[in-house]
Amino acid sequence: MVRTMFSRELEKLQDDVLVLGSMVRQAILDAVEALRARDHDAARRIIAGDRQINARKYTLEQNCLTLIATQQPMARDLRFLAAVLDISTELERMGDYAKGISKINLYLGHEPLVKPLIDIPRMADKAMDMLQRSLDAFVNQDVEAARAIPLEDDEIDALYNKVSRDLIELIIKNPEIIDRANYLSWVAHNLERAADRVTNICERVIYTVTGDLVEFDAEEPFLSGTN
Repeated sequence: MVRTMFSRELEKLQDDVLVLGSMVRQAILDAVEALRARDHDAARRIIAGDRQINARKYTLEQNCLTLIATQQPMARDLRFLAAVLDISTELERMGDYAKGISKINLYLGHEPLVKPLIDIPRMADKAMDMLQRSLDAFVNQDVEAARAIPLEDDEIDALYNKVSRDLIELIIKNPEIIDRANYLSWVAHNLERAADRVTNICERVIYTVTGDLVEFDAEEPFLSGTN
């Protein structure tokens, strides 16, 4: 009976992670769309909504710590709880990127964008698709997917590099736009960092299932454990 209740608490944590992930994913997509449309009201709503993301992350942390303190979980259950703590932190920081993009929208005021938003929305769509699948991998304990998703980060990096090159070319042609170009560069940077955090989530999925703590920029696990 005690184990059944504990399992239900773990399932609830898992569901809460998915809810937080959905909030963050939507916030980032909405922030990029608000920037494209120059919708300041939407930007302000996203900034205000970051408080809800922070509150959910805090609640997740408290529930995890309560279970660790009261249930004394062992092995895989403990790794699961550690993963929830880490993943919730990664998601909260992605929420900060959505807030940052929205602030840039406001900083730009009514100035026109220095270039149409084409590659930046592509970055957002790709990064958030990766995020959704990484959370699915967490729920399904899918190590194969968790290993495959970070390989797609190269697509994000390629788009980021293209945005950077395009902005540099525009600045060379017209130095007066440097501030507005730098703002867009920061938007792209935030999205590139969001994709990096998806990779961190995938690393945690692998650790939860296998006990191997892997860094995807390294060839071998630097910490191996057992199930």
